[in-house]
Amino acid sequence: MKPIVLLMTNTLRLDDNPALVQACATGNPVIPVYILDEETEGTRTIGGARRWWLREALTDLSNRLDGLGSLLIVRKGRQLETVADLIEVTNATAVYLTRGYEPWTRQAEADLYDWCQAKNIECRRFGGNLLLEPEQIQTKTGKPYQVFTPFWRAARQYISGEALEAPERILAPKKWPASVPREGLDLAPKPASWADHFPEVWDATEAGAHDRLEAFIDSGAGDYVVARDKPGVDGTSRLSPYLAHGQISARRIFQRSMAALAQRPDEQAGIDCFVKEVGWREFSAHLLFHFPHMPKTPLKAQFEKFPWQEGNSDILSAWQQGLTGFPIVDAGMRQLWKTGWMHNRVRMIVASFLVKDMLWHWRDGEAWFWDTLVDADPASNSASWQWVAGCGADAAPYFRIFNPILQGEKFDKAGDYIREFVPELSKLPNSHIHKPFEAPPLMLREAGIVLGEDYPVPILDRAKARARALAALKATKD
Repeated sequence: MKPIVLLMTNTLRLDDNPALVQACATGNPVIPVYILDEETEGTRTIGGARRWWLREALTDLSNRLDGLGSLLIVRKGRQLETVADLIEVTNATAVYLTRGYEPWTRQAEADLYDWCQAKNIECRRFGGNLLLEPEQIQTKTGKPYQVFTPFWRAARQYISGEALEAPERILAPKKWPASVPREGLDLAPKPASWADHFPEVWDATEAGAHDRLEAFIDSGAGDYVVARDKPGVDGTSRLSPYLAHGQISARRIFQRSMAALAQRPDEQAGIDCFVKEVGWREFSAHLLFHFPHMPKTPLKAQFEKFPWQEGNSDILSAWQQGLTGFPIVDAGMRQLWKTGWMHNRVRMIVASFLVKDMLWHWRDGEAWFWDTLVDADPASNSASWQWVAGCGADAAPYFRIFNPILQGEKFDKAGDYIREFVPELSKLPNSHIHKPFEAPPLMLREAGIVLGEDYPVPILDRAKARARALAALKATKD
């Protein structure tokens, strides 16, 4: 009855966890392990917002495992060296894990597999964080898809299987290996006050993920087609951080959505639209798997020579802090800092503003999102930024440049979103809350606003910025 080392690093859940279920099914003792590996070459350091979430999620997973008679062993260091030490001290004869798709994760898994083979240790990888594995979907010519619609049309034909229930008991080993205190993982927010508001917004637990799913399916899915574009209402699922940390599976979400559709066929448009967003996550993982350079280089090679702005500057800092003078952009960036999350429609608006109005490099935007989003995902993050910049797969046309004023007036018509996150503009009437720089002097005085003091003047002239962007983008396209 030799134990199995179960790596739970990217799957912080008990529900629908194939690696966990199969490990328990052997009848052998199981040692659940989380390894924070930021030392292996090529590994990307976890961003600040996700570090806060990870701290909460590990506490929750530990408590849930305790309830099943088990423990969560926490380690910090290189994955291969850590697993080798665990096998030596526990006499384990197998390692089970859920596969990852980032290039650094795939390399670490390959190195672990080779080591296990040489040591006659069983090493099994399982799917579990995607609906389909990237190798399952390819074009008729055997190539990876680079356009979402045909990808998702093909993927829907292959999705099958039921989500697995969590085990009721996990057999413990006779002796547990040492575990480092979670405080030793250095997951505290920096600055310390950054995440003060996060607990007001998020329940970073596995139960919180399922509660959020049920609440959305019961009251939000039917209206999703329209509500998802309105940042001033709670119209999206907000499941992305739970997916990013493996606290809920895409299969559980898909299965629950299909069950709701069977019960309420009149809500098909909304549910299908929601499931399609899950499909975009699948597509992003598919792209990252087949194009592992995606987080750093554009998928469209001609953009390698695009004249992006780069580095640190006052204008980039203004964008990061939500001080651009364009209210919908500033509201989004402030929501991001305050909550670790940003509404998807607004993500597109602020990203377009950075890469097209400002002509700033998309990598700087991706890096800021990586550090400040609780749902930062290497595949979705880089794929989405490249989509907005026009240099990625199925990218937005080069001439598509969001007008932040029109976008705000269309999707936040009453200004509710602006008033929540840019409160200094709250007394402006709807007619000018999206364009305070056009408000008459008397209106500004009555609202208690002095432009340039209480709220910034615009950091750029949009007409000139748009013309500059179109010229640069057209030259690149030609």
